[in-house]
Amino acid sequence: MAILSTLKIDTMHLKKIISILTLLVCSHFSQAQDYSAFKKALFIQGKDTLRFRILYPENYKAEMSYPLIVYLHGAGLRGNDNEHQLVESGRYFLNDEVRQKFPALVVFPQCPSDSMWFRIPPSPPFDTTVAVNHKMNTLSLSTPELLVKLLIDSLAEHKVADIKRIYLGGCSLGGFGTYDLVVHYPDYFAAAFPVCGQANVVLYPKRAANVPVWIFHGGSDDVIDPWPDRSMIKALQHNGAKNAKYTEFPGLKHNIEAAVFGEPGLFPWLFSFKK
Repeated sequence: MAILSTLKIDTMHLKKIISILTLLVCSHFSQAQDYSAFKKALFIQGKDTLRFRILYPENYKAEMSYPLIVYLHGAGLRGNDNEHQLVESGRYFLNDEVRQKFPALVVFPQCPSDSMWFRIPPSPPFDTTVAVNHKMNTLSLSTPELLVKLLIDSLAEHKVADIKRIYLGGCSLGGFGTYDLVVHYPDYFAAAFPVCGQANVVLYPKRAANVPVWIFHGGSDDVIDPWPDRSMIKALQHNGAKNAKYTEFPGLKHNIEAAVFGEPGLFPWLFSFKK
């Protein structure tokens, strides 16, 4: 009986070990995602350089102009390796079904470690009162943010990207940057999808109510409080926004990109808009 009991315990322990190893292996392969389809590139303006990765549509034809999706990463992925910015979200754009149904150029710029996607993001623990601060979204663009805009301009001017179908998204710091670029250029983007971001709740609806926007936030976000985004959707609707949506994921915290890109309506919604 003692031997059988010991064997039973060992078997249970072995199952736990196998489960842990399985999780570790899955995590390893997730982190070891092949991003080689995203080509490395540099955009240089004077003394300033923007590192970015670009994914071309399958069966890309140089004589055609394609829709363009620009995705801005969060603060933790800043750097100058031109690789780290893909870790959290790059894989969702490599999905075969997405690439076949929604052929587009996809650009992932990388923000340097010493900069931001806009001028005055709040510092931890993220004072959410900044979301209604009139100074927010009123300053000029940060250097990386300006380079992103100039890169988009260049792709459009050279007929690589379709100027009427430019889509902008981003998570966390990238969500702040998404809002900021849209509020500065409300007639430029066909649609936007900020994730766990914030903007000036007074200014943004007045300037950008006509820009289709799908806002995402985790209901239990402990990094960027969701209440400004809740206020934003109400303010947009109050200002007559016809194509403003808000999705909050109950119980989810800050890292919600799997849920966002798991939303089956996201890409159909995004590509339904054209300037």
